[in-house]
Amino acid sequence: MKGISRSDLAKRTLRSSRTAAISGASCKTLGVLVLAAALLLAAERLPARAESLDVRECVARALANAPEVGEAQADLALSRAKLDEAKGWRYPQIEFLGLTGPVPRARGNQVFSPDSINSTGHWTWFERGDATLVQPIYSFGKISHAMSAAGHGIEVEKARQEQIRNEIVPKVKEYYYGVLLARELKALLGEVRDDLSQARDKARKLLEQNSENVEEADLYKLDAFSGEVGKYLAEATKGETLALSALKAKIGLAPAATLELADTRLSRVGEPLAPLDAYLARAKERRPEFRQVSEGLQARKELVAAAKAARYPDLFVGGMLSAAHSDGRDRVNNPWVPDEFNHFWGGLALGLRWKLDFGITSAKISQEQAQYDRLIATKAFADQNIPLQIAKFYDEGVEAASGMESTKSGYESSKKWAVTALANFDFGIGPAKEIFDSLQQYAKMRAAYFQSIYNYNLALANLSYAVGEQDAMR
Repeated sequence: MKGISRSDLAKRTLRSSRTAAISGASCKTLGVLVLAAALLLAAERLPARAESLDVRECVARALANAPEVGEAQADLALSRAKLDEAKGWRYPQIEFLGLTGPVPRARGNQVFSPDSINSTGHWTWFERGDATLVQPIYSFGKISHAMSAAGHGIEVEKARQEQIRNEIVPKVKEYYYGVLLARELKALLGEVRDDLSQARDKARKLLEQNSENVEEADLYKLDAFSGEVGKYLAEATKGETLALSALKAKIGLAPAATLELADTRLSRVGEPLAPLDAYLARAKERRPEFRQVSEGLQARKELVAAAKAARYPDLFVGGMLSAAHSDGRDRVNNPWVPDEFNHFWGGLALGLRWKLDFGITSAKISQEQAQYDRLIATKAFADQNIPLQIAKFYDEGVEAASGMESTKSGYESSKKWAVTALANFDFGIGPAKEIFDSLQQYAKMRAAYFQSIYNYNLALANLSYAVGEQDAMR
């Protein structure tokens, strides 16, 4: 290496090592970025994780997404606005009118003017503003009764909103438990289908061995029974799909969204039923329909009183301020000769406004009284029919609870019968008919057991709605 000193060689070597180090670091950074991008792309391709919700979470979702609740909230806001309107009548009302336009010229004073009142030879412009103020003092109850009616109307809408929410909850529970019921029936039918398949395979072997316990007709019976099971299995699958779709729609999920239920089995919920009288007593306090009727009667009573108050006058303080100006008109200060286009005046007075009519006010009173009487009839209807509704749902719960006990004992016994029949047939000592009868009875009683659980859970949901205690029972 001629011409290159040791010092230059050392510097070149150092620069080369630095370049190599930087290149290595860049490659590592690039590799990390590529790996991160690959992970992101893989994450995008992964299916979205299914939501797992229990019945309470489904109810909360349904209440948050229900359009009926939104409508009730809008009605509540409307009632509050009516109360604000009624309150507003207590405060001053100010009205202003502004005018501008052409007007004939007017010169001189209150004694002499060279211009005629009908002169149109010379025109000028005027600007005028008039403000009036009315402050109510006493209305003989018109305002106070309207405010009270609006306040009771707010309570009516609150109770109605609660009623709508209560009506949504049993539907959600119906769909939720309906999915679980369909899945239990599918599992049951799958179990029966597997037993039938096992029995058919054994029957074929015994038939090939010329066993006396099996006939060729038994194979046909097993196939026919399997076909019937397949039919019911398809119906259970359809029921699961429909119930799941309805549940997703109710809680605001898209039809294509995946929803997993937190409960994997259909089980009895809630506490044992209390005496019927306890539900009837609690309904009087908590059922929103009772509160709706009670508050509605108060509101209608106040509206009747407000309509009657329209027969009486209104006392008020009135104020007026008027100003007008026109460059082409001389100001006249004589109080007997006012100029509508060039002046400034005002005043304050105590006023009485009394509107008299022939039959209109009486008709309005009759209308409000009719609405009040109608609501009394509605209250009588509620007092009679809500207890009947509670008794109906209560009896359904009692029946379902009793059904659970009897069908559980029945399916447990029929299961033992089926196991024995299958074992005997497997050993070649039992007839195939025992398999049909035992499996049919087992499937029937097991399905009735799950149906009783479903009926009981639904009866509790309806009973809690009828009492007005949706949060009290699962």
